[in-house]
Amino acid sequence: MSEPTSEPTSEPTSEPTSTARRFRDPWGVPHLRADDPLALAAAQGRVTAYDRAWQIEVERHRARGTSAAFLGPDALAWDRFVRQVRLDDTARRCHAALDPATAGWVGAYVDGVNAGLAAGAARSPEFAGVGLRPGRWEPWTPLAVWLGHHILFAGFPGKLWREHVARRLGPDAVDLFATDGLAVAGSNGWLLAAERTGTGGALLAGDPHRFLEDPGVYQQIRLACPEYDVVGLAVPGVPGIAHFGHTGEVAWAITNAMADYQDVYAERLRRDGPRVQALGPDGWRPAHRHVETIEVAGADPVEVEVVETVRGPVIAGGPDDETALSLRYPPRVRGDLGFATLPELLCARTVADVDHALRHWVEPVNVVQAADTTGGLLHRVAGAVPVRHPENGRRVVPGWDSAHAWQGWHAPMPRAEVTGRAVMANERGLAAPFGVEFAPPHRAQRIGELLDARSAWTADEMATVHTDTYLGAAAPLLAVLAESTGLGPAAAALRERLLRWDRRMTADSTDAAAYAILRAAVVRRIAAHPALAAVAEPPAYPEVFAPWLALTPRVGYALEHLLGTTPPPGVDIAALVRAAAEEVGEAAAGQVPWGDLHRLAPWRALPGPDAGPGPRLDGDHDCVLATSSVPGVTHWCFRGPAARFVWDLARRTDSRWVVPLGACGVPGDPHHDDQSAAWLAGELLPVSTDWEQLTEERD
Repeated sequence: MSEPTSEPTSEPTSEPTSTARRFRDPWGVPHLRADDPLALAAAQGRVTAYDRAWQIEVERHRARGTSAAFLGPDALAWDRFVRQVRLDDTARRCHAALDPATAGWVGAYVDGVNAGLAAGAARSPEFAGVGLRPGRWEPWTPLAVWLGHHILFAGFPGKLWREHVARRLGPDAVDLFATDGLAVAGSNGWLLAAERTGTGGALLAGDPHRFLEDPGVYQQIRLACPEYDVVGLAVPGVPGIAHFGHTGEVAWAITNAMADYQDVYAERLRRDGPRVQALGPDGWRPAHRHVETIEVAGADPVEVEVVETVRGPVIAGGPDDETALSLRYPPRVRGDLGFATLPELLCARTVADVDHALRHWVEPVNVVQAADTTGGLLHRVAGAVPVRHPENGRRVVPGWDSAHAWQGWHAPMPRAEVTGRAVMANERGLAAPFGVEFAPPHRAQRIGELLDARSAWTADEMATVHTDTYLGAAAPLLAVLAESTGLGPAAAALRERLLRWDRRMTADSTDAAAYAILRAAVVRRIAAHPALAAVAEPPAYPEVFAPWLALTPRVGYALEHLLGTTPPPGVDIAALVRAAAEEVGEAAAGQVPWGDLHRLAPWRALPGPDAGPGPRLDGDHDCVLATSSVPGVTHWCFRGPAARFVWDLARRTDSRWVVPLGACGVPGDPHHDDQSAAWLAGELLPVSTDWEQLTEERD
């Protein structure tokens, strides 16, 4: 099951059914025209391979668990997890279950990728840097790429953390660290009905918060054929426009619903010769078992035992210990990833069409907003959430207890009527029945306040919402600080300074930096308190789950909750805040701007020699401009707006968007990072839709 680092360059499996033309706007965004949807899908695959060859090949290898073969030992933990969770096999199953039309459409995209990879790799220096040649995309590869992006999206490792806390501190302590998801959750979205705009049509806007990567995780693109003409943000390696699109007549956008739809089961396993058995509600039953080999650049190959019980693949432990855990997740159970939604969305003309297409949606579970040119509005949850015991959502549950088996699927999914405006920001809202931990309400409340402060909004004016830096989450720490007495001169000066602060996390603000320095000190002191010593050492789970199991980040993200009415037992929060103020009083008195500390640090599969801190940033985790660091660990930003957009339903040409870098993933290309200045400044760029204003590009 291993894969060499050098593969033969593949050829397309079939010719496109007709020709396609490729145009570019001034920012290098591809605008594709074809005579039919299959030729258009092939053109999308080909231009993606040309613009993003390195990026999509890394994702293909990550989805197969073969990235360590050229990225080295640092990628081994991920590859091991992917093999154990049987991600590629799940993609194959889901592809085999596709209806013929959707399968043909995905296949045309794959043909385009295979046709364009050689040329794309030739212009991407990373391939030569690691000795990698582009490989062959299989019909199911886009489904595997999608799964690779989202297998950890629902944050099931949080259940491992809660189990750790319950065992070490007792069940009553589980909710102490309640917080927004640690790694991947996030996004803002808002919808203004026509009566709240100055355009005569609805406005739909937002900014997905994801890991900031180079190349970026979203691909600006336009797809046009006689059946449809759609502009939007695609996921490189996946056909269509899944999350954010505008057809000219209807537009849609999503945020993470923060739903819980993946379960972790404790498994009792035993060996029976070369076979493995698992204890279930009906006794011992055979489990699937095989061994795979992971090739590792610069190191010896590693064998991985893959075991799957009736509940799901074993992702931790095994038959030789008592810590085996299995993961049950909807695409593996259903054999369906919801890809039938994607071609239907492209053909949508009304919100009813979008609503109907979402009947297929599986993962991730999203809150969706949509608007059309006839005044139709939509605000609903989409996805597959199993019906099961409430404890499944909070903890690791016993696989041998029938009380924790899945009992079907929640339906219908919640929806809400839109009156004037609607906001979605991962808060406890429409999806509340399906989740355990949600984002604090600050972003949603702030967006609502900003939208309600005026009327007659236009697309250009939406940037003021996207870039708002007010930090509502600062209130609890400032409240404790306000009650602090007996402080030394430097600490007292810090207290008075922060109580006068406007709570805006702007890059030029020295007060914002002083707050962040104090916050970090408070986090570190809470994490180091003897009352939490029992959870300071992370449990012995696989390395890939480490971000969810480290105490200091947990304290940092849950700080607002810990400073509230339920502090950890035995922890004198007021004393810790006083001590932190004394500790950093002198340092925080300096005139260091927040932007000098808060720097962009995008993820790269191959970090270069210039992998240090990047540009200065406004914002913070709970601002609308959510540029996230890890309080108590680093001020650098690793997650934030992976794109910003405004869809104008009055005139699509008045829509706006921007991405952190640029449309092209090739270093040195003029469009690799030509949008960075606008993104950093909070500006939005025009969405070009006039073919006469575009430049045709020929092979």
